[in-house]
Amino acid sequence: MAIRLYRAYTPGTRNRAVSTFGELSGNKPCKSLLRSKNVSAGRNNRGIITCRHKGGGHKKRYRIIDFKRNLRDINGTVTTVEYDPNRNSRIALINYTNGVKRYILYPRSLEIGATISSGENAPISVGNSLPLYNIPLGAAVHNIEMTPNRGGQLVRAAGTYAQLVAKEGKLVTLKLPSGEVRMVPNTCYATIGQIGNIDASNISIGKAGRSRWLGKRPQVRGVAMNPVDHPHGGGEGRSPIGRPRPVTPWGKAALGIKTRKKTKSTNKFIVRRRK
Repeated sequence: MAIRLYRAYTPGTRNRAVSTFGELSGNKPCKSLLRSKNVSAGRNNRGIITCRHKGGGHKKRYRIIDFKRNLRDINGTVTTVEYDPNRNSRIALINYTNGVKRYILYPRSLEIGATISSGENAPISVGNSLPLYNIPLGAAVHNIEMTPNRGGQLVRAAGTYAQLVAKEGKLVTLKLPSGEVRMVPNTCYATIGQIGNIDASNISIGKAGRSRWLGKRPQVRGVAMNPVDHPHGGGEGRSPIGRPRPVTPWGKAALGIKTRKKTKSTNKFIVRRRK
């Protein structure tokens, strides 16, 4: 993937950086793998806003992604590489020899026409899914299960990968993109390689309107509000927040406060916390 930078033809192009979409094959999505997607605009079943700054945006359809990779020992061919509006990574359409079609997360350097498979005896090559006990140390993996047969939950964003650093008993140790070092059961499946679209982090929106296309509504700073609306609000002119540390609109500490429960049952699997 490459990034296209704009000259300042207009105020909206002054800082814009967009994807060139050069890796896409330009095909329309597979209809059998599409589902309708309703937009909640951040509201719950009573119509109350429970997640702010959401709403509007272009209409989308959901692509069903095969996170489980449960077609074992069946070869599939990479047919197309497509855009997915629901995630920042690309997706690839796989045609299996038994006639089934599936979407998977597109790994970097996987070419159209390549053959991939899933199972204990799958070769160690990009795009293949294997149990962690069969993956060599030091390998880069993505779409990692946390519980066997539940489907990949870790490392699914564009450009990310985890590194397999140790094996001991029924657990393997992974270094995740966040810097966290965590143990996972060795019977969990993972996919070889790094997820594509590695320049996704370099994209610059460029203008407010493009955020609205993505379904993001404006955010207002707390210090610009009245005291009734935010704990940072009020004061004369450009006043400070008037508190020892920044807080959320509901008065809880923000910016750097750890929110993970100390009694969470899976804390024993974390070797080193993320930074």
